[in-house]
Amino acid sequence: MPIRTIQTSGAPSPAGHYAQATVHQGVVHVAGQLPYDPVTRELVPGGIEAQAERALRNVQAILEAAGSDWAHVLKVNVYVTDVALWGAVNAVYARILGAATPARAVIPAKELKPGCLLEVDCVAAVRE
Repeated sequence: MPIRTIQTSGAPSPAGHYAQATVHQGVVHVAGQLPYDPVTRELVPGGIEAQAERALRNVQAILEAAGSDWAHVLKVNVYVTDVALWGAVNAVYARILGAATPARAVIPAKELKPGCLLEVDCVAAVRE
């Protein structure tokens, strides 16, 4: 079974040599998504809540393009530059994911791209 590469205009285009996601044998692997607007390719203004929303919406657009959604996510990794931001991130995360409660890791990251306070990646199943 071949590996399928996902590309959607609903999330920023990759800035390097990688795909937004790959799908193989019914599993979607979404690359780390930063809080960049997919249209302007600029970091969203407004602090951690706005950044969390944008990064999660980028992941969501990629999941949808791959034939998946939050209800089919198996594991999420959230990289944050300051663990003190976690409460605000978790509130946005809970609002966007709703009833979906995939396994999750919160990983402190000393540095991300300049100005970015978090990055999100995930693994999901394709909807049947």
